[in-house]
Amino acid sequence: MSVLRESPWYQEILREGEARGELQGILSAIEINLELKFSDRSLQLMPEINQIQDLERLKTILRNIVTANTIEELQQIL
Repeated sequence: MSVLRESPWYQEILREGEARGELQGILSAIEINLELKFSDRSLQLMPEINQIQDLERLKTILRNIVTANTIEELQQIL
């Protein structure tokens, strides 16, 4: 089993899985924060946000949910 864990293929699969998990976690956090701050109508942004694959951009969106005063302000960031 340890030989398998040391293989480059295993390491690549592991990295991909971790990246997917992080992406899903950030998307979930964005959705929850949008709903808490702006109510259900803000969830209209999620289809557009779900298309974004850049983790840093998603993290920026998540941080900006806190500072945005309106959904329109947040839309400008997208």
